[in-house]
Amino acid sequence: MLAIYNTLILQLPIGTPNPDDNQPLDFTDPFEVIVIIIMPILAFLFYILWRKKRKNKK
Repeated sequence: MLAIYNTLILQLPIGTPNPDDNQPLDFTDPFEVIVIIIMPILAFLFYILWRKKRKNKK
């Protein structure tokens, strides 16, 4: 099992993102706030409105 793990680790190309390279979210950056919080909420609300409108047409 350890040999398989070492083989997989050695095959990771340099510069490839991996879980160890993650950084915490910076909520002082407006771009991250918009992408991480506002856009998913808007997508959910538009989906609910679209579904409601589609249901009323039938």
